[in-house]
Amino acid sequence: MDCPKCNSNMSEMKIETLHGQVVIDQCDGCQGLWFDHGEAEQLKKDWMADYADSGDPSVGKTYNTVRDIPCPRCAKPMTKKNDSKQSHLEFEACEEHGVFMDAGEFTDWKNETLLDVFRVLVASIKRR
Repeated sequence: MDCPKCNSNMSEMKIETLHGQVVIDQCDGCQGLWFDHGEAEQLKKDWMADYADSGDPSVGKTYNTVRDIPCPRCAKPMTKKNDSKQSHLEFEACEEHGVFMDAGEFTDWKNETLLDVFRVLVASIKRR
């Protein structure tokens, strides 16, 4: 499988969790991560996945400008999504197959901070 951002090869990464093994794909170039449906959510809850996102976040941010990303599974265009709790996070999603996160985005998404919770609270108050 090729990376949808930099077209480098993606290698499988096996992560042993308390609930079994999860296999994700990491780009050999930009270090972005591909998660099939449900894998990111499963790993978010497990401390064993803390090392999964080994890429440099500053490099990952440079790939935010790449547009028209094809799904690495079906080649259909993926949609840009923002996390509902952390609106500063933008990742690409294929409704049929999964999500792609640039280097550093999974770590940021996994480790929701008090500031993220506060931002959601303020945004909900402003909408009233």
